[in-house]
Amino acid sequence: MVGQRFLEALADRGLTATHRVVVLCEEPRPAYDRVQLTSYFSGRTPEDLSLTDRGFIEAHGIELHVGDPAESVDRDARTVTARSGLVVGYDVLVLATGSYPFVPPVPGKDAEGCFVYRTIEDLLAIEEYATSRATTGAVVGGGLLGLEAAGALKGLGLTSHIVEFAPRLMPVQVDEGGGAALLRTIEEMGLSVHTGVGTQEILTDASGAVTGMKLSDGSELATDLVVFSAGVRPRDQLARASGLTVGERGGIAVDEQCRTVCDPHVFAIGECALAADGRVYGLVAPGYEQAETAAAAIAADEGEQKSFTGADLSTKLKLLGVDVASFGDAHGTAEDCLDVVYSDSRSGLYKKLVIGRDGTLLGGILIGDADAYGTLRALTGSVPPVSPESLVLPAGAGGGAQLGPSALPDDAVICSCHNVTKGTIRGAVTEHHCTTVPEVKKCTKAGTGCGSCVKVLGQLVTAELEASGVEVDKGLCGCFAQTREELYEIVLALRVNTYQDLLDRYGRDGARAATAATSASPRSVRSSPPSPP
Repeated sequence: MVGQRFLEALADRGLTATHRVVVLCEEPRPAYDRVQLTSYFSGRTPEDLSLTDRGFIEAHGIELHVGDPAESVDRDARTVTARSGLVVGYDVLVLATGSYPFVPPVPGKDAEGCFVYRTIEDLLAIEEYATSRATTGAVVGGGLLGLEAAGALKGLGLTSHIVEFAPRLMPVQVDEGGGAALLRTIEEMGLSVHTGVGTQEILTDASGAVTGMKLSDGSELATDLVVFSAGVRPRDQLARASGLTVGERGGIAVDEQCRTVCDPHVFAIGECALAADGRVYGLVAPGYEQAETAAAAIAADEGEQKSFTGADLSTKLKLLGVDVASFGDAHGTAEDCLDVVYSDSRSGLYKKLVIGRDGTLLGGILIGDADAYGTLRALTGSVPPVSPESLVLPAGAGGGAQLGPSALPDDAVICSCHNVTKGTIRGAVTEHHCTTVPEVKKCTKAGTGCGSCVKVLGQLVTAELEASGVEVDKGLCGCFAQTREELYEIVLALRVNTYQDLLDRYGRDGARAATAATSASPRSVRSSPPSPP
């Protein structure tokens, strides 16, 4: 993903028209959206996940070699040799080799039925094994990718287990309260979670296929398939072999322009790079920022002097259908800070804001309802215009003032992946006459990275159109004319218990008619109403 963003940054600066650009890619396909990898199991194809197309490659004269990774770098001769034997000379070399999955060194880790969860090819292999030879699956690791992998196994019809060495799920992103809320919700979905235990051995049968796991507490877990999702490591082997400086714990050492510290002709970006602040960044937004920084340095554009000195580690994902988000100082490490917490174990809701003594919003954690994530993240570092308590209360609970993105200043960053501000989004509507979210995405690139800002993007577009006198349909979706908040109040006050009842009583006429026709038709394939949004 970061390599593709770098190519786009080169093209934006006209460098693809003046330079020969060669890409050596190990995987058998061009760049694709690894953030949305799990959506493959929801029906999206590898083509749907693609981040580029042959038209872009050909239009910019880029030489793309898929399935042919770089094998060695000769920095004295300034050449790169690929696996196929192809030798490419360079003036500038950019390493965007990413990371590789960490597999704990336990006996049996290479047994038949053991997989990692990193590429489309990994998913294809897991799918084939799960549908032909497995009934139970276990994921080693309860972090972001581990929960996605567990959801994928469940979706494939396997009885699924999650094994996490830490005492809670997602230990990096959420605190104890958030982990407890997430645990309850996931267990209610039918997944078994084992926290505070490690994997000691993968058990196999006489043929070498997986039959179970031995855990650190002495227990054994029967399983036919194991997915390792215990973190990643910078893929810096190529740099090490060529004599480039790497960090003590891995990562190619670079300066603030993403240039390697010992060779001005070599850059490193993304998960393989050890940034000048001593960190390796594993999120897409910092990687995109590094890609832009490196492209600006290579273009030597004095009017666009960029430096990568650190990045926002905020993240928002839907894991197993559950919204999970963290932003800013989520764990409250700042001195003398305060917590404002709302927790509802019945609904699986957990919201925590970290507030400074002066009222500054420092960070937070949202589990189960992350609708306010985009607004709260943009407000981080400032004093919100409403009380912190009103920011964590759900709609209809306590009557707190709900703060929308319209309260944000124009310089607030809405899309951190592409550094798009609220003012830029407003300009897309007022100056470039964009009237829909897809049009604004195309105009500004907002919402085309991780996608966590799309909800706020839609709210801003709606607000700007209304301010211009355009009538906007505020309905939640094509089935309902009411907003999400209005439907919440209806369900709560009138005790509506099923989606069908809600649709029958409050759905749009067209949606009710379509559902009735579907239910009445004896030849219809679908026998139930559409899933709620």
